[in-house]
Amino acid sequence: MTTSELRYPVSEAPTNQALADAIRDYWNSHIHDLEIATHPVGTKGFFDELDEYRFDKLRYLPQLLASERYRGKQLLEVGCGVGTDLVRFARAGANVTGIDLAETSIDLARKNFAQNGLQGKLQVMNGEAMSFADNSFDVVYAHGVLQYTADAAGMIREIHRVLKPGGQAILMVYNKYSWLNALSKLMKVDLEHEDAPALRKYSIREFRRLLQPFRQVRLAPERFPVISRLHGGLKGALYNQLFVRAFNVLPRALVRPLGWHLMAFAEKHVAEQQGNHATA
Repeated sequence: MTTSELRYPVSEAPTNQALADAIRDYWNSHIHDLEIATHPVGTKGFFDELDEYRFDKLRYLPQLLASERYRGKQLLEVGCGVGTDLVRFARAGANVTGIDLAETSIDLARKNFAQNGLQGKLQVMNGEAMSFADNSFDVVYAHGVLQYTADAAGMIREIHRVLKPGGQAILMVYNKYSWLNALSKLMKVDLEHEDAPALRKYSIREFRRLLQPFRQVRLAPERFPVISRLHGGLKGALYNQLFVRAFNVLPRALVRPLGWHLMAFAEKHVAEQQGNHATA
């Protein structure tokens, strides 16, 4: 079985609810990037460490999250984790709501917001079956969530449903044909959370197919090699001192399709809601 498949043989595949329960249990006991934290979990220092590490590693994200264009917008993050990205949206002036399947994540996200003096609506909820009304949000953000969910197509339909006409979904999945996926196999080093109950990586074509409910989609491969703090020894040295430097001197136009993250900016067509009313 490959890492692009769910972690169950077809003959033993659980129901979506059983898989959702397994996913919730997994993320209740796995905090993303916890390995780099030196401060106690839930403290201001802990959240600051996660923030600094995340945006050093994902250098394309800070400008997006801090954009003034989100000021005053109703913004939902599906799978908000401990709120690292959502805090930045809130600082940029967005009216933020965050949901996550894991109770531990929401508890920590509330502490993160409180320690940063920010307001946000945070609640435990499954992104595949949201309780929000149709056309509730200007922006829906789900970064690194679809690949770990039980029903990615169902989550896309829900994201589309709760977006206002003209609203934007900002989504990220892992690229099946990326430098990092290939390197992990070559070096026999597992990627983070490869033991998750559900994990699927996507080709660009597969991701476009998943986004079919949206009329307008722009895809941008992102996340290129930077120095790693997680891996040491000979493999870590080879990666940091040889591979990262060599990769980053290659023409970006040549290697861009190999980015580990496939970012999608998908717009809900303004006429869709009008058309729905016309045929009701």
